[in-house]
Amino acid sequence: MSHTPHELAEEFPDKVDAISALKQSDAHFAKLSEEYHEINRAVHRAETNVEPIEELAEVDLRKKRAALKDEIWGILSKS
Repeated sequence: MSHTPHELAEEFPDKVDAISALKQSDAHFAKLSEEYHEINRAVHRAETNVEPIEELAEVDLRKKRAALKDEIWGILSKS
């Protein structure tokens, strides 16, 4: 089984319970979390050349992942 780096539980290990609870109780957070997961997987596939993409597209995905992570942290820091 492959390990995808930068999963939310790995990024915020002290917030695992809050992440789980918010996924169940907050539709907006659940959507952000799912979008983060999808983009993170795409970045990982690009980085490992499983699904290579152009460098600028990969950089764009990383920026989107970072923006989502910041938004997720904003919600988590208030919980």
